[in-house]
Amino acid sequence: MTKFVKDFYAKIKDENTSIAADGESAAEFSGWIDTGSYILNAVFSGSIYQGIPNNKVIMFAGDPATGKTFFVLGICKTFLESDPNAVIIYYDTEAAVTKDMMEDRGLDTKRVIKQEPETLQSFRTHVLNVIEKYGNEKMGAPPIMIILDSLGNLSSTKETEDSMEGKETRDMTKAQITRGIFRQLTLKAAKVDVPVLFTNHTYDTMGMFSTKVASGGLGPVYAASIVAMLSKKKEKDGTEVIGNIIHVKMYKSRISKENAVVDVRLTYKGGLDKYYGLLELAEKYNIFRKVSTKYELPDGRKVFGKEINDNPESVYTKEILDQLDLAAQKEYKYGQ
Repeated sequence: MTKFVKDFYAKIKDENTSIAADGESAAEFSGWIDTGSYILNAVFSGSIYQGIPNNKVIMFAGDPATGKTFFVLGICKTFLESDPNAVIIYYDTEAAVTKDMMEDRGLDTKRVIKQEPETLQSFRTHVLNVIEKYGNEKMGAPPIMIILDSLGNLSSTKETEDSMEGKETRDMTKAQITRGIFRQLTLKAAKVDVPVLFTNHTYDTMGMFSTKVASGGLGPVYAASIVAMLSKKKEKDGTEVIGNIIHVKMYKSRISKENAVVDVRLTYKGGLDKYYGLLELAEKYNIFRKVSTKYELPDGRKVFGKEINDNPESVYTKEILDQLDLAAQKEYKYGQ
């Protein structure tokens, strides 16, 4: 640090000012949250061992029935399992997530606080109050994660009042209110190391070249550090549907490469598959070599891809996982 920087910083510093080399700003994060899937960790952070940052806003967007809630509940399960004192604050705007549903997904519901906001404004008041109170108790407090499921189903106060009065005018203030909420939420959550995950609906734009757009305007997209677009196809065992393959595209990322795409597997019985998606990465970086219809492993064994996906623990040793982590850095991280 030069003398000028040191002296000038002393003149202008306050509680919101820091020197970048000290890593003390709200932009820094002190840890990662394992998503429960190695390949999902990789596409979010550039490492199979990391995942989502512990103080950023993350959007999961997709069409109806693409598994957004199921997907987020899988991450909640991993978060709660990572720390016996961890807590989830779950905002359910669709009154769709029941105690039984959470417990069926493996969540400890005694550590989940549910709230059902009726409007954007009531969500804003409650969530900012949660973050302020948590910030006051930060020393020694357990980690918390905030979930909003979903943003697209929240109405504004004006929209609700107009509906009660029989008015059919469109609320032109809704996008502005939403943008304001996330502008406040992003910085406040970052300062107290609280990750905020929210689901959102998408719709097709009008025009010759239709594209998928998230509801709520551009405010949430600008505020989020990560925007993951989800689509799905059914996963079958013979003719029986046993879950879904979730197609994840990084629409936006401030941490890893944008437009990267991975597939993860969510089964009704086992939840989020930890190893699914690693096979393609191993093949691309010659960790496994494709020989006809089989894969040749580093120890010389030749096995089918289905065998690897069905019995991953017998294949993905610590040595191979470390090689895959290096491959993930090359594949998904900026500057590699």
